[in-house]
Amino acid sequence: MVLEKTVRTAPGYVRTLSQQEELPLLRDHLLRLDAESRHDRFNGFLDDSFIERYAARCAEDGTVIVAYIVDGVVRGAAELHPPEDDSLPEVAFSVEASARRQGVGTVLFRRLIAEARWKGYKRLRITTGAENHAMRALARKFGAHLAFRHGESTGTIDLAKTPEAELADLAAAPFTAGRALLSFNSTCWKLISSMYGNRAA
Repeated sequence: MVLEKTVRTAPGYVRTLSQQEELPLLRDHLLRLDAESRHDRFNGFLDDSFIERYAARCAEDGTVIVAYIVDGVVRGAAELHPPEDDSLPEVAFSVEASARRQGVGTVLFRRLIAEARWKGYKRLRITTGAENHAMRALARKFGAHLAFRHGESTGTIDLAKTPEAELADLAAAPFTAGRALLSFNSTCWKLISSMYGNRAA
């Protein structure tokens, strides 16, 4: 089961792909990555045949793909790979050049964490190339503690803790937070009134 909510972010939207969609949409997205982006994503320059085999495996092994879609084309993807043996579930991200600097990575990350929590995962593992500064900054934003070794950065994200990004969102949007709090208080008041009203009757 996947989370069905679609999140819109101009000019596209974010949603979780169905298993039938994963192979062609993820494969074509990864093949469109420029050389630098492909290097950052896979920590090396890899040929098209590797990408095709990789996408096929993702479509078969239960990997969850959260995609940023523009006009029916995947321009960014967050991958949640199931754990193997005693390892942690692993996450990976890729965003095409045309979709960068639009907050896409943050939206993908948040949605992927929601998927991971729904599956009951407690911690996630993330690996990124040493030169992928944007990915490292995004991972730290969501609480990852990264260590550098063997030419790459690896770290874990504790899902039991509130991500710093969520706190930052509340601080940056007090009106939205206030409106949500008012809505919550209104709901509670209606519930209490209903309880006491029924008791009085």
